Amino acid sequence: MPELSRIFVIDFKKVIATIMDKIFNLNSVDQYNNLYGLETLHPLVSVVDLNKATRQMNHANWHYGVYALYLKLEKACDIRYGRQKYDYQEGTIVSFAPGQDTETTLITDRVQVNVLGILFHPDLLQGTSLGKTIRKYTFFSYDVNEALHLSEEERNIVMDCLRIIRKELEHGVDKHSKTLLVNYIELLLNYCMRFYERQFATRSKANHDVLARFDQLLDLYFEGTLAEQNGLPTVKYFADKICLSPNYFGDMVKKETGRTPQEHIQEKVIEIAKERVTGTEDTVSQIAYSLGFQYPQHFCRLFKKRVGCTPNEYRLQNNI
Repeated sequence: MPELSRIFVIDFKKVIATIMDKIFNLNSVDQYNNLYGLETLHPLVSVVDLNKATRQMNHANWHYGVYALYLKLEKACDIRYGRQKYDYQEGTIVSFAPGQDTETTLITDRVQVNVLGILFHPDLLQGTSLGKTIRKYTFFSYDVNEALHLSEEERNIVMDCLRIIRKELEHGVDKHSKTLLVNYIELLLNYCMRFYERQFATRSKANHDVLARFDQLLDLYFEGTLAEQNGLPTVKYFADKICLSPNYFGDMVKKETGRTPQEHIQEKVIEIAKERVTGTEDTVSQIAYSLGFQYPQHFCRLFKKRVGCTPNEYRLQNNI
């Protein structure tokens, strides 16, 4: 028997090693619950409480096929999203959307950890108003270093929302279940939007530094030959330069200025275009190509939309 036990331990270690290298395609809430030994009350949505887990994943690579939002009430694991690693604080929310990949590594020996959350399948949203607006909750695409840090009051609100959803799940399925569940989830997501806006506001100094860097990068892009070589810049180009995800960068810029990064880019294009139309003898086509436009007519269309006249008309009005 001792020899048999030793063989079992060796085989179990091999299984664990295999699991560590495996990518879990998380396509249902039941898959997640089975991995942690949790009960599934509904096939499309689950409120998870890892304080009640009977199994634990020391290391896992996840490919999400569901939406997931976790409230980390303790620093129980490290999360890697892409190439970035984030050591979150207590009271932090991280969220993921279908199609995203993450890696988690447990940093405690305990099976039960103080983490709450909700997972819901996209099919739950079919035919609902939330299904049409889910893309507006852009924090699902934020990087982990842009997680939401909650105050104690905010934390209690999130926990209350999760408790309400859990209670509805325990009620059992009837004709009202889907509507109520989706409405409660939407309420939770709207609170998260509010809390993120509060976080943007409290980080005003850092945000202003980002805006200053954005303006500097815009000037550098159009002052040199980058525009002519690479075309018009994208929001992602600037977000990458500032080390933010495009969605977080876009939301922060919109919150601070009232305009999207794309609108800022267009304003810079028009500002420089005006200077070149009135200050040089370059043709409209030459100016368009120098600003990164593939087709001069696209430049003329944008110019007229923003200025109210064509580049040639603007040149004539300014006596050049």
